[in-house]
Amino acid sequence: MTAPEPGTIPVLVLEQILTTAHKRAASLQLRLADLRAAAASAPAGRGFGAALGQPGLQVIAEIKRRSPSAGDIAAELDPVEQALRYASGGAAAISVLTEPTFFGGALDDLTAVRMAVDLPVLRKDFIVDGAQIYEAKAAGADAILLIVAALDEAVLGDLLATAAEVGVDALVEAHDRAELDVANRCRATIVGVNNRDLGTFTTDLTTAEALAPAVAAATKVAESGVASAAAAARMAAAGYDAILVGEALVRSRDPAAFVAELRAAGHPSP
Repeated sequence: MTAPEPGTIPVLVLEQILTTAHKRAASLQLRLADLRAAAASAPAGRGFGAALGQPGLQVIAEIKRRSPSAGDIAAELDPVEQALRYASGGAAAISVLTEPTFFGGALDDLTAVRMAVDLPVLRKDFIVDGAQIYEAKAAGADAILLIVAALDEAVLGDLLATAAEVGVDALVEAHDRAELDVANRCRATIVGVNNRDLGTFTTDLTTAEALAPAVAAATKVAESGVASAAAAARMAAAGYDAILVGEALVRSRDPAAFVAELRAAGHPSP
């Protein structure tokens, strides 16, 4: 699918992404019993939230081939090789894009990454139904992403309950104060503030800085727009425990060194 130019009707793109997500989720209903059984027999989680709660600024390093805003980033990316680079640089966790139509991801990427590294692995996708959570756990996910903009409050609460039942952590993503209030009311324990404006696909680090004091969760994650050590330092100074970095790491010539640089920026010398 051809990606739109940045800034062109991104809200429509989000609607298209969610339409395909609901279709994929609906197709899982035929296998729901099998997915539940597979999730129940999957290995215990590696503690995504605990990994982010370690001292200093932690890095969630992302496997990402493409996006609607950037188009192809690294179409031939080997997820295992990239994950090993991230791990060697000191990443706390690996995020794997599994959305196939708009981001070029696959659930098999997540399974391969989890087998290759000892770090917690986050399934980054558009989760709209509990069946996708069972699917994620069965594939090896230690955590899932729940996007407030894609869910109403009651559904978010149900999905958080399913995640707890299955034994995966949930990173709940908000883009503005209204969405953050929803995450807080649902008592999300890991909240990500996304610096990307869904109306324009532009990023602005002041979004995370402004919203940080209102995050009730014990673990705060800043997402999108962190492309330098200076940006990482800003997020650490704002009170974030972790940053989620995708495109900048995928484009880096030395991802391991870049992960280390980002972590160091959040651990200023006395």
